[in-house]
Amino acid sequence: MFDISPLQKLRSQYTPKIPVALNGAWRLCTADVPTPDAEAKAIAMMFPHTSGMPRVYLRNSETETSRQEKPLNVGILLSGGQAPGGHNVISGLFDGLKSLHPDSRLYGFLMGPDGLINHKYIELTEALIAPYRNAGGFDMIGSGRTKLEKKEQFDAALLILKHLDISALVIVGGDDSNTNAAILAEYYRSINAGVQIIGCPKTIDGDLKGREIECSFGFDTATKLYAELIGNVQRDCVSAKKYWHFIKLMGRTASHITLECALKCQPNIAIISEDVKAKDWRIADLVEYIAEVIAKRAERGLMYGIALIPEGILEFLPSFRRLIDELNDYLSRPESDHIKRLARLERTAFVAEHLKPENASLLLSLPQYVALQLLEDRDPHGNVQVSKIETEVLLVELVKERLSQMAAAGRYQGKFAALTHFFGYEGRCSFPSNFDADYCYSLGRTAVALISEGLTGYMATVSNTTHPADHCVAGGVPFTRLMHLERRAGLAKPVIRKSLVDLQGAPFAYFADHRSRWESEDCYVYPGPLVFYGPREICDEPTLTLRLEIDGTPFFE
Repeated sequence: MFDISPLQKLRSQYTPKIPVALNGAWRLCTADVPTPDAEAKAIAMMFPHTSGMPRVYLRNSETETSRQEKPLNVGILLSGGQAPGGHNVISGLFDGLKSLHPDSRLYGFLMGPDGLINHKYIELTEALIAPYRNAGGFDMIGSGRTKLEKKEQFDAALLILKHLDISALVIVGGDDSNTNAAILAEYYRSINAGVQIIGCPKTIDGDLKGREIECSFGFDTATKLYAELIGNVQRDCVSAKKYWHFIKLMGRTASHITLECALKCQPNIAIISEDVKAKDWRIADLVEYIAEVIAKRAERGLMYGIALIPEGILEFLPSFRRLIDELNDYLSRPESDHIKRLARLERTAFVAEHLKPENASLLLSLPQYVALQLLEDRDPHGNVQVSKIETEVLLVELVKERLSQMAAAGRYQGKFAALTHFFGYEGRCSFPSNFDADYCYSLGRTAVALISEGLTGYMATVSNTTHPADHCVAGGVPFTRLMHLERRAGLAKPVIRKSLVDLQGAPFAYFADHRSRWESEDCYVYPGPLVFYGPREICDEPTLTLRLEIDGTPFFE
């Protein structure tokens, strides 16, 4: 028996809004298959059984029936990190299956791909699902990061799928998980396994999107939650008027979260990794930019401010990337074992002697504890673990040092006191926003429709998402349409493309047009908490990123 809060009880009774076609009978419509370019042709050769398929859409039908003559058995697994809304994909899938045939069954594989490979599962019933409707987390069946990429894994999975008479498997995950889903779909089709594979786009980082997919689920909720926290810190900041707050946000490979939070909150500084890379900034350039903003505000008597930092910023600095690459190379050599016999404070200087001059200079310019972390903290493959560096703390130290130099030169007069924050895990398992609750439930229902139409190798999609649900369009896009070739370990590998911040896109353009005023003035906006009940413009509003990308305006109309 669950101990639940009043909000949990109330949210479990919320009925998600879905596209019209999913409310009754639908007809499947197809779009023209585009003429493949050279890259698409190369991918098609690697996926001969699941390439060249059309984009599909579901349209409302008054003449066709969407009932199944026979029940369907379907499996689902959650892959990768948590994101708000995962439970609604499951509940949408369950309700969709039952609407097709009351005897249909849904099986959840426990702890992600591991459960599929090792045959650990549960049957998902209404009684089990009910407490999780519109709830955060992935704890109904758990998630995992095991990669499904080997034939032995595919064959082991097929044994349990056949044992349970499962005809379709839904994989909920990000770009890597859905890349592996594409490979699995191709393999099962090539051996006539009789198992369909359907994907659902998940990641709070927002980097699984593009022309074919408007957004990944969880991004809406996470950014709203982070924006509330940032707004609270901004209010504290402008009340006390004595601290600079450096706030690190999720986003190792893309800065979508930082950009969305900047659009929502209008902080004094927001670093966009893709912008920094395009400018070919060194870490010294980044520090100089931050210090200049602080100094200019100090001239106006403003000794406080807010800076948003994406967690992956260091890996976007070309000079830092070159240092990491050379360190990975050097530390993998047998002769590097000598550094373990040196005193810790001697190690940095010793390694610097074995690096290229520019990399040695950068290593020696870092605070001692950061340099040692780069040398000593390595992953199982022997690579430097950049993600473990407290970037916000590092930047505070470097900015403080630069401001001291500027003060000595008469270029800065002020007091710099900084506090650091990291908003990350707080956003992964929140109650999903109405947008994510509706979107995820619709993805689950869409997956059922694709399965009932006999499709495999497709990602479920819902488009036109800045409009009310009855104007949204459910559909599916072939995995292979989302792929490009990427060099990994010297080979061209087909992978679903990560979506980085588009520096030519409307969201970044809006930010770039306004950031100079935000730097010098207090233009703070306070988004407030997630709201589930009330006016549509508060409860159902999509992200500003989506509004700008689709409608060209950040404002609700």
